[in-house]
Amino acid sequence: MNRRTFLFLSLALGILPGKAAAKRKPPDPLDIPWVCKPVESARSGIEILADGRMKCWIEHQVVRGVTPKMLVWWFQHLEGEMQYDGKKLSRYRVWHPRDHLSIEYASRNPDGTVGVGSVIHLSEMFGANPDYLVDVHTEITRLDEQGFAHRPRLRGFQLARMDYEFKAVESGTLYSNSLTVGTERFLGFIVNPLIRALAFDEARGRAWIKHNIEEVGNFEAFLPQLYAAEAARRLRRHLYW
Repeated sequence: MNRRTFLFLSLALGILPGKAAAKRKPPDPLDIPWVCKPVESARSGIEILADGRMKCWIEHQVVRGVTPKMLVWWFQHLEGEMQYDGKKLSRYRVWHPRDHLSIEYASRNPDGTVGVGSVIHLSEMFGANPDYLVDVHTEITRLDEQGFAHRPRLRGFQLARMDYEFKAVESGTLYSNSLTVGTERFLGFIVNPLIRALAFDEARGRAWIKHNIEEVGNFEAFLPQLYAAEAARRLRRHLYW
């Protein structure tokens, strides 16, 4: 594979290789209390599919105190700040105080809401490791109380997919998700092994699994309180209008 092809695959996956990654340094972690669940708290694994794509999957512990309705609201309101531990902080950084860098909705629905068709621009570093810097635009293809899905793209090419499933239970939500890296196109049997070798290997997949278990577990520390505060704010605004 020549350098141009390698760079294309890396950028399509939202990975900034070499010198580009070296320009970004992890920010200081937020000095706040947060829930950092261990990898062993969830069932997880990595599979190589028949077409050569890599699938990283997680079945999390019950996310206690968090409902599917809260999760839908969260993914529609990732931007902005919140009060936490007596400080005004980025919501996205509170979600993972060490690994998250920035987020914005690059495009919204015509009425200004966020849903299917909206595009998220996110930046993060798995394990606060500059070698695992991700900076990607990804299109939402599903967002409802049963799940969430988005598709990172570059110039129309989809080389990864992220799929989430939510199920309400008495104590919270059963939350499972997966990241599948590679192309489903007819040349996948050629391209996908190259992606695994040069752009997204098993070590990076395990770094994603660890990062995701930590951020999903951390919902318990802030999302119920944030959702309740926002609901109260909306009610006050409705009453005084």
